[in-house]
Amino acid sequence: MPSKSHEKWSGERSEALRQIANAHATVGGTSRGRRYATEQINHAYTMLLSSQFQGFSRDLHSECVDYIVDVLPASYQNFLRTLLVRDRKLDKGNPNAGNIGSDFNRLGMTFWKDVKAEESRNDRRKELLEELNSWRNAIAHQDFDPSKLGGTTTLHLSTIKQWHSSVNRLALAFDRVTRAYVITLTGSNPW
Repeated sequence: MPSKSHEKWSGERSEALRQIANAHATVGGTSRGRRYATEQINHAYTMLLSSQFQGFSRDLHSECVDYIVDVLPASYQNFLRTLLVRDRKLDKGNPNAGNIGSDFNRLGMTFWKDVKAEESRNDRRKELLEELNSWRNAIAHQDFDPSKLGGTTTLHLSTIKQWHSSVNRLALAFDRVTRAYVITLTGSNPW
């Protein structure tokens, strides 16, 4: 059974992403060819994908914190909850590998090691997540340096779809590894 965070990722967060993909198809069509009108939609899609994945990652972290803290005596719960979410990087920063790892490692996990162990292809997905965040930052700051963007300043829908597929798989892996970790830590199934 998936976490509430993953259910939301697969539900309303995915619906928002479907809507922007549909807008892209409406403006640019579905056949091959150069479509100048879709450049801004590609940028919007990238920003939305990054923000939705950040929301998922933050929600999952909160869900883990709540489950871990709830097994403690009531007198410790607020104190520990506050410590585990204080200065959480996903509250302010991009959902890059460093921020995600830092927040989940605070729970005592070896997060990216666990994600890689869950499936070896997750290493490549982590790289694609970093590409997504590089483009997110370029768009947000209007700083399109080809040396930071894989040698190009043109963003194609096929690239965004690859990132989307990759973060979908990462979301599933995150859900699995955090569930396994929380079970090991608490002795009970969190979701």
